[in-house]
Amino acid sequence: MSDHKPRTARITPEEALSYHMEPRPGKFDVVPSTPMATQRDLSLAYSPGVAVPVQAIADRPETAYDYTTKGNLVAVISNGTAILGMGNLGALASKPVMEGKAVLFKRFADVNAIDIELDTEDPDEIVNAVRLMGPSFGGINLEDIKAPECFIIESRLKEMMDIPVFHDDQHGTAVICAAGLINALELSGKKIGDVKIVLNGAGAAGIACLELLKAMGARHENCIMCDTKGVIWQGRTEGMNQWKSAHAVVTEARTLDEAMKGADVFLGVSAKGAVTPEMVETMAENPVIFAMANPDPEITPEDAHAVRPDAIVATGRSDYPNQVNNVLGFPYLFRGALDIHARAINDEMKIACARALAELAREDVPDEVAIAYGRKLQFGRDYIIPTPFDPRLIHVIPPAVAKAGMDTGVARRPIIDMEAYRHALQARMDPTAAILQGIHARARSTQARMIFAEGDDPRVLRAAVAWQRGGMGSSIVVGREADVREKLEAAGLGDAVRELSIVSAATTRHLDAYHDFLYARLQRKGVDREDAHKEVNRDRHIFAALMLAHGHGDGLVTGATRKNAHVLAQIGQVFDVRPQDGAVGITAVLHKGRIVLIGDTLVHEWPEAEDLADIAVRGAHVARHLGLDPRVAFLSFSNFGYPVSERAEKMAEGTHVLDARRVDFEYEGEMTVDVALNMEQAAKYPFSRLTGPANVLVVPARHSASISVKLMQEMAGATVIGPILTGVAKPIQICSTSSTVSDILNMAAIAAGRLGQVR
Repeated sequence: MSDHKPRTARITPEEALSYHMEPRPGKFDVVPSTPMATQRDLSLAYSPGVAVPVQAIADRPETAYDYTTKGNLVAVISNGTAILGMGNLGALASKPVMEGKAVLFKRFADVNAIDIELDTEDPDEIVNAVRLMGPSFGGINLEDIKAPECFIIESRLKEMMDIPVFHDDQHGTAVICAAGLINALELSGKKIGDVKIVLNGAGAAGIACLELLKAMGARHENCIMCDTKGVIWQGRTEGMNQWKSAHAVVTEARTLDEAMKGADVFLGVSAKGAVTPEMVETMAENPVIFAMANPDPEITPEDAHAVRPDAIVATGRSDYPNQVNNVLGFPYLFRGALDIHARAINDEMKIACARALAELAREDVPDEVAIAYGRKLQFGRDYIIPTPFDPRLIHVIPPAVAKAGMDTGVARRPIIDMEAYRHALQARMDPTAAILQGIHARARSTQARMIFAEGDDPRVLRAAVAWQRGGMGSSIVVGREADVREKLEAAGLGDAVRELSIVSAATTRHLDAYHDFLYARLQRKGVDREDAHKEVNRDRHIFAALMLAHGHGDGLVTGATRKNAHVLAQIGQVFDVRPQDGAVGITAVLHKGRIVLIGDTLVHEWPEAEDLADIAVRGAHVARHLGLDPRVAFLSFSNFGYPVSERAEKMAEGTHVLDARRVDFEYEGEMTVDVALNMEQAAKYPFSRLTGPANVLVVPARHSASISVKLMQEMAGATVIGPILTGVAKPIQICSTSSTVSDILNMAAIAAGRLGQVR
């Protein structure tokens, strides 16, 4: 394992374009939520059945929330005039951003969102278009529209529409900024009504930040706003508009430098380098600096702390502590607003969101979150805002927002049982993303030297580059340097050659040690010294396994170019990977918010009862590594002895073996798949020891495991991770020949995180 600190992730243009193009162009699909298989289904979904909810809505418009997606559907709207700090690139160019916004809504708060790009810069046309499509949606999220048009559009739409209209560039930034400031002032021992605040950047975000802070108690006369022409003071006429004028103050200061003297708080939504260390030096004791310009802050935390060690610093970047990230706000604001069928998102709801975020940052941080960020997270100067992957956000923030909406009279349908609502929020989140995040987080914390055995495959090379540049650790590629260089150049990654460690039998200084090791291992299996040497020199799988065995890497991923049976056999020349050695393959299948582990999918061809028990133990071990409470089911075509079959009896015997071993997890069998996974079917067998749906499925043989996994993958579109090789002395993972770059990275992360390792 490497002692190096985690590397900063670096995304290449090729990776970005590939992500947006594969497996299909764009970032989301529309998937039906009701059955569409039979003529009856179609008759209910459309004609004649659809006439019934149509009439119900015509009679009572509020029932649209009951019979349509309106109550969980947000429109993400832009005209592309202010794209991510890139400027006015047009409506079409903004589509990748808006699609991204839509998937963030879904990923973090289970809100369905549709992106709509309007090809006009005329505020009247935008207002009219959005107003006319209002009946379709439960809320409107405006995005990347330049100032001052964004103010005009939002203000007019709020007046016209009876659903929430929210401009995230303004209010999303303001909410997260406010949350961080609450905690920063708490640590500084200051109150918001007393502090002097300087804001640099009088655009949409800056004005919204100042307005929200004033609504929370900041005094108008204590807040100085600056733009590119200096301080906005009462009487200034140059470069002014009505929104800036509202924040003009009586002051002698005319420049940012002058305004910063004695300031308690600096808020920056401007440009890189706008603040100098000299300015920071003149600030009050325990200054708070939110340098939120993207991609580079007004001043870096290093430069600020160099002159003021007492400063609390936040930025918009993920590679520094205290990231001001809008994803902490808008998904949960809309989640809470939609769930009460809100007419608007008002200041009280925004303030409730900010305060709930601030309070969450003061609580103990779950271990999985700390692992994700590679450091201990505890409320203090370097942790004043929760992290985006905190799983508590979904059930902490929306209830606070919903309550504020109910208290202020904008709710059409108040929530009666708030505790039940919190439980419902927890239940609606798909664990897939969280599980994958946990796997990658665990891997990132190890900073493993990962051996990629197949350096002649472009997918493997792209994965190796992504591993290195993604800050996961270092990449060791087995291959010829000239060949690797050629393939990387063809993939548009020619500059990555110097970043990778490229090793082969021809270049390693450890070749003699590898020869001796393999000969000693195989000499009593009819392999002479010359043949052992040839195996090391010629077979990359054996060579890579020998590197791992000698500690010249921390993990190994292979299998993208050869069938896994062949790869397993070659690795078996170096490591003990036979069934009798305790090796087992476990595959994770993730689908529609559920995860099941299936075994054995790699090693045992036809397991007997003892083998089945071993598979169950290994599966339970993997489940626990994934944060699951294992519930093991031994599967068959029969349930608890009926119908009688020799093959079914073998599965029942597996439970008897576990009885004797006195394992510490739930298990039961034999049983059919529906009884294992469907609690209504399981209720027919009240004596079953499973307290919930099984999440570890032990199948009769490797062929049935393979059929099950591939059927789910091809017919249901399930996400498949694995097979995860367990019970081996070193972390080795074997991909499939159909693996994508992402699949290879996932297997590398599993190896680095030692998922399922028991020795």
